[in-house]
Amino acid sequence: MNSSTNTYKILIVDDELLNRKVLEGLLKSFGFECASADSGRAALELLDSTYDLILLDIMMPDMDGFAVAKAVRAMPAYAALPIVMVTALSAKPDRLRAVEAGASDFIAKPIDAVELRVRMNSLLRLKSYHDEVKNYQLHLEQMVAEKTRTLREALAELEQARQATLHAHIETIQKLSVAAEYKDEDTASHIMRMSRYCAHIAERSGMEESAVDLLLYSSPMHDIGKIGIPDAILLKPGKLDAAEWEIMMRHAEIGASILRGGSSKYLEAGALIALSHHEKWDGSGYPRRLAGEDIPLFGRICALADVFDALTTRRPYKDAFSNEKALGIMKEGRGRHFDPTLFDIFISNFDGILHIQQEYME
Repeated sequence: MNSSTNTYKILIVDDELLNRKVLEGLLKSFGFECASADSGRAALELLDSTYDLILLDIMMPDMDGFAVAKAVRAMPAYAALPIVMVTALSAKPDRLRAVEAGASDFIAKPIDAVELRVRMNSLLRLKSYHDEVKNYQLHLEQMVAEKTRTLREALAELEQARQATLHAHIETIQKLSVAAEYKDEDTASHIMRMSRYCAHIAERSGMEESAVDLLLYSSPMHDIGKIGIPDAILLKPGKLDAAEWEIMMRHAEIGASILRGGSSKYLEAGALIALSHHEKWDGSGYPRRLAGEDIPLFGRICALADVFDALTTRRPYKDAFSNEKALGIMKEGRGRHFDPTLFDIFISNFDGILHIQQEYME
């Protein structure tokens, strides 16, 4: 659509001058802007992103309408551009061939003005919807790219400062984790509780001290990918619809993409946790639908800690549940959502979980 005039722009392709003039007159009477080409090759040279629909004659010398339609469809930028074949052909094989070539619809010669307008308006509405979705997706991608770029710059600066003390390194990572979730009023305490729940479960499972420390300082970055999720979805007070949920689930892969590739073992562990903490023991999680021990151990531990804290604290879409109610819900997920062995360790050492909860609860 021409943004300056807010009108649709149509490309007419026909080797007959009279046919082009007739179509131009009809389209202008409909309020459309139009341009014309007297051959398939001329049409392909003229075609650009400003066109909203092609009216394409089939019977043309040198390059017929079938070949033109195939050439247009071979260009990804025009995959959704409506193509209406203007034809005197009525045989079923010809129409099937046109569909295979990429035709969106047909209009028979001699052209009926009312039918032409109805068919074009229907296709133009569909294209408008497609363009809106495409533009929204592009906006999301640009927003994610910008926020990712910003965070990568921050992490690059962090890497340049790696000669500082380990404490300063870890403290900075924790601050970045808080920044990624700063819209949550309980963010700082959530990260403190969740990371210490992880360390407590890991320690009780017999994990080496160095691995426990790595998990403790890497797990706060589990949801850093939410920096790429729109606020309207992240803070929605009600249940997400299917499309919103698809966008929300991207945070796992966004987080892993942001964190991986650095020289820091904490960032690498954080990337692994970000990518795997929403996987489920029975394979029904996301983003990769891993199951059982194919899920990294850090991700399995983080899943327990994150779900418990989510259930027992207030979120935009729910009030806090009691510990008893939370444990009741989680028990139903033993062997389905959660690693059953780790879940049993979590339950049998719940006194330590309560101590952490009380210490860091605001």
